[in-house]
Amino acid sequence: MAEALAVVQAYHERTKHRLERYAAGPDTLDWDAQPDPFRRYIGAPLAALPLDTPAPAVDWSDLGRPGRVPAQALDRQGIGLLFEHSLALAAWKTQGPDRWAVRINPSSGNLHPTEGWLLCRGVSGLSDGLHHYAPHEHALEQRATAGPATGPARAFVALSSIAWREAWKYGERAFRYCQLDAGHATGALRYAAALLGWRLRPVACDNAALAQLLGLDRDADFGAAEREEPDALFELLSGDRDATPDDAPWSWTAHATWQGQANRLDRHPMYRWPVIDEVTRATQRTSSALSSSPHATPAPASPVATDAQTAASADTATLIRQRRSAQRFDPRARTTLERLWPLLRALHPDRLPFDAAPGPARVHVLLFAHRVDGLAPGAYLLPRSDSGLALLRQQLPEALDLLPVPGAPADAPLRHLADNPALAGTLRTLNCHQALGSDAVVAFALLAEFQPLGDPANYRDRLQEAGLIGQALYLEAEAAGLRGTGIGCFFDDALHQLLGLPAPAASAALQTVYHFTVGAPLSDGRIGTEAPYAHLAHPIQPARSHP
Repeated sequence: MAEALAVVQAYHERTKHRLERYAAGPDTLDWDAQPDPFRRYIGAPLAALPLDTPAPAVDWSDLGRPGRVPAQALDRQGIGLLFEHSLALAAWKTQGPDRWAVRINPSSGNLHPTEGWLLCRGVSGLSDGLHHYAPHEHALEQRATAGPATGPARAFVALSSIAWREAWKYGERAFRYCQLDAGHATGALRYAAALLGWRLRPVACDNAALAQLLGLDRDADFGAAEREEPDALFELLSGDRDATPDDAPWSWTAHATWQGQANRLDRHPMYRWPVIDEVTRATQRTSSALSSSPHATPAPASPVATDAQTAASADTATLIRQRRSAQRFDPRARTTLERLWPLLRALHPDRLPFDAAPGPARVHVLLFAHRVDGLAPGAYLLPRSDSGLALLRQQLPEALDLLPVPGAPADAPLRHLADNPALAGTLRTLNCHQALGSDAVVAFALLAEFQPLGDPANYRDRLQEAGLIGQALYLEAEAAGLRGTGIGCFFDDALHQLLGLPAPAASAALQTVYHFTVGAPLSDGRIGTEAPYAHLAHPIQPARSHP
């Protein structure tokens, strides 16, 4: 384990962006040669999911309130709605001759390394077995059969990542982004499940077992195609039904008939980044680590009820489908403290979507209030656990007062760090000189508990938790009439130095792992928008491999 931890620490250090240089990445990009954004399994039977099923009418303020959302049936229509509101296409964008898809779940650079899976038995309208979700077709590709169900309907969803989709553009930092994206996808699934009155129960598993369950260890099914790394497994629970935590479907595909071969996404990759493979291997969770982990069998959480007097009112399905990453912010826009509180309250670890988190809260929120009426410009801290607050007090300089902000809700215990009336320049510099930093009304840096890390697999957990926080920020920003954008390009140690965190950085107890900004979006009139599935008016075409 010590060797694996050293690999993780070395990777995190070498992939930091610094003021004097950026992390290693490709020297040039040929956008015409971008990897195929859609994985397909050639030869696997394809079954379309319905797109004409009305989404339940659920107010955003009711989503986390127990008993307020009726449970939908766990059937083909329900599964279709789940994927339609989590991993599906949200729209097509056009500019001149260019046309590209955007999805419900956000992704760094819109590159989408995350793949979705369904494993089901006894679900009405669906074949028993393992299915890969094809977002372009909004369909399921059946990769493997399973024996017939003997009990009630059961369904599991899983996530995996194709690192090359990110490495093609971002080089060595791509592993970070894959984990952040997996966190975003987990959040997207959790909100979609809540829309249907379902829960998403994390299933503890080691990487080798999950790879075998999903067929990702089948060399013959990949050939020269880019490989996938398993990320997470969840059981879908409808209504009040629970399942025994160790009653997972490990044997369902043991004697399956497998179908389909992965398509190759990039015929001519220009670079290889061995360090990504190294950190991937070092952070894989093993069965021995699971047996000693206190979180090996996580129990479903009971989300804190949302205060309807402070939560925004909006149709949940509409809000989910309209989510976008802001490309520009209005630098003159302002917001109010009253609109900020619901956004911060949504980050409490007992709220949706954090009952799907990989463990207890280990990521805390540094907030930069830029143009918030009622809050002086400067830096503030939102600890997400009592132990986190104690750690932050220990690590931050004594000169930072950490006094509670007057009027802060009990579940958003915001604390003051330092005033900064000239915040725009600081935020632009910290976020790789991007105007998305300086023009935001509020910005966030997510600080992960890093040393001691314990199990090397916890590195993935920290990044996925940060992505889960990002997904909550995205949707709460939309509900507040604003827009958010995740920022993966930031100067890691420059932020640490600004806060006065102890050096050397490599052994620091806290590390910044993700940035996020929220503001009033400015639209680009040159970019057109088309419906996400207008192309399905024509027959679905079978998948083809690159020649």
